[in-house]
Amino acid sequence: MEDPRIVAERVLANVERVIIGKNAEARVALVTLLCRGHLLIEDVPGVGKTMLARALAVSTGCRFSRIQFTPDLLPTDVTGVSVYQQSTGEFSFRPGPIMAEIVLADEVNRATPKTQSALLEAMEEHQVTVDGITHRLPSPHMVMATQNPIEYEGTFPLPEAQLDRFLMRIHLGYPSPTDEVLIMDAQQSRHPIDTLDQVVTPAEITELQDEVGKIYVDPLIKQYIVSLANATRDHDAAYLGASPRGSLGLMRASQAFAMLDGRDFVQPDDVKALAYPVLGHRVIVSPSARVRDIDSAQIVEEVLQRVAVPGVRARGGA
Repeated sequence: MEDPRIVAERVLANVERVIIGKNAEARVALVTLLCRGHLLIEDVPGVGKTMLARALAVSTGCRFSRIQFTPDLLPTDVTGVSVYQQSTGEFSFRPGPIMAEIVLADEVNRATPKTQSALLEAMEEHQVTVDGITHRLPSPHMVMATQNPIEYEGTFPLPEAQLDRFLMRIHLGYPSPTDEVLIMDAQQSRHPIDTLDQVVTPAEITELQDEVGKIYVDPLIKQYIVSLANATRDHDAAYLGASPRGSLGLMRASQAFAMLDGRDFVQPDDVKALAYPVLGHRVIVSPSARVRDIDSAQIVEEVLQRVAVPGVRARGGA
């Protein structure tokens, strides 16, 4: 197949026609897709969360669906429902929006916990079960969820079990003044998403996903990842540290990150670059530390400083 780095850069360049000045965040979103993971975008309104999901879907040729999460949304509104067909006397499955390849769960924390839990099986097992019948989700498949961290009125915070199923969490942030002017120029007559072209196929994305697992990870790198996860669990300011799913996710994300950089091996800098996006939302700050204005970003940063970086051995070396 074509060089993965060339394919990735083509997708990123296309996405950046819509999301200007956010190359690092767009790269993380693509890494999440290539890891068969899910992405949580947490930021204030109007910074391009929805557009990032749409641009990624159009660029990869994936079917896109959007679920607007509200307090009255039901689980069947997400997964689908069995409908009785009077002509045949049988039930037929009517797929819900979760059956698309890229799914935007907009303002996911506005739905009740019962509806939020409808995503759990889909995100972890890539399937949904309706009326006792299991339906496989398409491949590739990724849930991109958004939430507003400022507005708490009428919201239901995501439980730890739900947060843990997101491979990474990112914050887009405000654009720089220069980028904001470029955004205005790009949208002066029409939105660039309306003229965005598909640059790869879903089949090519699936091939890239298979290639990620072939990237070499030295045993010392694996031990480094485990040491980072253990350090979050033992940190004085952490009520709950990163789970083993977090360690596995950090390894897989580092593999994809290395592949997009044109390498067939993972190095410590890959792990360090992705430590906060992968582990930050899995670290629950203790109440006493929260009073002292300590957040998960500080905990992960301290852990990265405390844990020694291993020397990278050459592949096949002693």
